[in-house]
Amino acid sequence: MVGITSGPSSLDPRFGLDDVSGKVQALIYEPLVTIDDELRIAPWLAAEVQHPDPTTYVAVLRPGVMFHDGRELTAADVVHTFRSVLDPALASPKRGAYRRLASVDALDRDRVRFVLSEPQTNFLYELVPLPIIPDGAGPELASRPVGTGPYRFVRSVVDDHVELAAFAEYHDGAPRNPGLILKVVPDEVMRALEVRKGTMDLVVNDVSPDLFFQLAKDEGLQATTGPGVDYQYIGMNVRTPLLRDVRVRRALVHAIDRLAIVRHLRRGLATPANGMLPPISWAYEPDVDRFDFDPSRARALLDEAGFPDPDGPGPHVRFTLSLKVSNLEFSRLQAAVIQENLRDVGVALEVRAHEFATLFADVLAGNFQLYSLQWTAGALADPDILRRVFHTAQVPPVGFNRGHYSNPQVDALVDNAAASTDDGARRALYSQAQRLLAADVPYISLWHKTNFVVAQRDLSGLRLSPLADYGFLRHVARTDRYVRYPGADAPDRARRADRGLTRAGTFPPPS
Repeated sequence: MVGITSGPSSLDPRFGLDDVSGKVQALIYEPLVTIDDELRIAPWLAAEVQHPDPTTYVAVLRPGVMFHDGRELTAADVVHTFRSVLDPALASPKRGAYRRLASVDALDRDRVRFVLSEPQTNFLYELVPLPIIPDGAGPELASRPVGTGPYRFVRSVVDDHVELAAFAEYHDGAPRNPGLILKVVPDEVMRALEVRKGTMDLVVNDVSPDLFFQLAKDEGLQATTGPGVDYQYIGMNVRTPLLRDVRVRRALVHAIDRLAIVRHLRRGLATPANGMLPPISWAYEPDVDRFDFDPSRARALLDEAGFPDPDGPGPHVRFTLSLKVSNLEFSRLQAAVIQENLRDVGVALEVRAHEFATLFADVLAGNFQLYSLQWTAGALADPDILRRVFHTAQVPPVGFNRGHYSNPQVDALVDNAAASTDDGARRALYSQAQRLLAADVPYISLWHKTNFVVAQRDLSGLRLSPLADYGFLRHVARTDRYVRYPGADAPDRARRADRGLTRAGTFPPPS
């Protein structure tokens, strides 16, 4: 049994953009290509993808792949999948990603040709979020999904659980376990208690760092971590007069103790970030300007920018900024640390916590000075995200340049990278762009998430991917080599489970 935060909004992979839907769907369905541990494209249902000219891709299907209903995967299934998403009548929220897809046709039983209206270097990354469904499949997939994945659907009870069974004919080898129950437990303390009592086998990422810290000490459990991709940052509206000066932006970075946030609030389950791309990415550039915690340097930069502290360490401030965050507890705690850091260099920070929908609407509208959000794994796998976020022409609603940052040199670099088909050339262009972005500081980079799983001690095969998906679950199995609590009965285990669990923010920081 695996603990999840909510039920999937849809089991049809053409719908359901929420995190839980994507993770559950990926156990049932599969895409043509996948993303490896260096965030590069790797073949999956397609044994290879040929690229004969800038606007043409030909996917050659892996032979012998079976759907759960006993039919073999063919090009007709791939064509139906993409044509249905492109059909305006379906109103799939994934349609926008394929606006450059002019046509998709079967060349024969095993080959599919995609023709684009214009070159798109990251097209293969766009194939990952759309798993393949059977030819002719319609709206019934939402309640009776059929795919080629390692698990076949058994049943689903709304807001309670999803039950999956191992698919014995799975093309990459049958799962090592007979099946999964994905149990909906909205409250993280209850999820932690269920794991500690042994009534839930594991939870992936979905408890707070404080609860993880407590569970990791339990002798009946095991904790595994791995590098992640998710990226926490502070966005800045560079149209704000105070934030137009790069010296002010650099001063803010120097003023924030990111390492303290990682150590104490994240319990070490993160690494300080120096840019948007994670260190495991093939396009990551480590040689960039780093603005380490240095309050003295922050004060000097603010002085240089023409904002002297009117009374030194006294109560008067240089200026005031506002920071919008979500009303989640961690976001508010992190904002309080940042507020104290900035106060130490003479900057007042007004923290405004909002429901996510309100916060996101303000961000999209540019109604902010500073805001804090998190980019998740799916977006960060493709380095083209640098163009979508920082290009002058990518302001909403076209792209994600919410702070209206503009640098013509960055624009040229990310445009050229998007147009190139040479990986070496693309990496060099992205490296230059990352150096310029680091110097300009359009974002304050905070941290990259460390993924984790807490599981019963008698489970083997726990290996997290950087994307924190559930794909590893097919390798998980029970072993009789470990007895959880020798000599202890289940009621004693339950008593121990009910003792000592507290909500986030109440535990002392690790030494």
